[in-house]
Amino acid sequence: MMSRDVLPLIDEAAGRVYSVAKETPLVPMPGWGKPGAVQAGHAWAKLEQLQVSGSFKLRGAANKLMSLSRDAAAAGVITSSTGNHGLGVATAAKLLGIDAEVFLSAQVSEAKREKIRERGARIRIVGADPLAAEVAARAAAGESGRTYVSPYNDPYVVAGQGTIAVELMRQAPDLEAIFIATGGGGLISGIGSYLRHAAPHAQIIGCWPENSPVLYECIKAGRIHDAPESATLSESTAGGVEDNSITFGLCREVMHHGVLVTEDEILQAMRWGHAQGWAVEGASGVALAAYFKEAAAYRNKKCVVLICGGNPSPAVAALLDSKVGG
Repeated sequence: MMSRDVLPLIDEAAGRVYSVAKETPLVPMPGWGKPGAVQAGHAWAKLEQLQVSGSFKLRGAANKLMSLSRDAAAAGVITSSTGNHGLGVATAAKLLGIDAEVFLSAQVSEAKREKIRERGARIRIVGADPLAAEVAARAAAGESGRTYVSPYNDPYVVAGQGTIAVELMRQAPDLEAIFIATGGGGLISGIGSYLRHAAPHAQIIGCWPENSPVLYECIKAGRIHDAPESATLSESTAGGVEDNSITFGLCREVMHHGVLVTEDEILQAMRWGHAQGWAVEGASGVALAAYFKEAAAYRNKKCVVLICGGNPSPAVAALLDSKVGG
């Protein structure tokens, strides 16, 4: 799949997802604590944590569910998630009256599990990592005749995330760069596919934690493969990439370059976001940290940092709170 193939799907998504999702604001970013690093009028934040589910994932989930036939919707859906996609599917399914089951790995916190349950979805814990939960969920969907809703490897999910770029073309048509935290690649694929055509001058920058750069390493290698991972504050971008994922080719096409950030850089960026009064999770901190790291090179460009979600696990939230003002 090429970015041009995604464009009509994004246009369709922009015509229907707003019965579930909402347009989020683009706000100027205050100065970061390094002289000249963030200049007024040049750095902006897109606040996707303000979606009712707490992250951008609601867009892709809603678009996928709204694309189902009447029979498929009646049969229900299955998904797998590190938390935010499950929340998105559960939220959209409840609003649309569709039965949903969410497979989670043991890594997902009890707090995120409970949020998904509160939205009416059933939970099944499978495997020690997100990829194991994804494989099990796909198998269960095939056996039961229900639709599997991928967190990233689905053109309708990618297109739903691409509606962010449609909004950006209204809010900041002169944007010159965007920093996007990247896990399975659905978000950057959707936004990048639209911007490559609507704003070809804009740079699409993928952002990863050094501790979990799986798709980054796959792109470097030119093939999907397993890559070493360790614990990261960016819980929602952790995990491997499914074989033959459409996002691999899309990311290679639309992304200009990638940035890796350390756990300390992520935490410091989260502290900064928290100080602005924003709900921020680790993935949002990744995009912020990558921008702060690269800010000097983009000093005279209009940049957007995507604050993709605000659902940290209790452990991460406690660490963040303990550091604020410290």
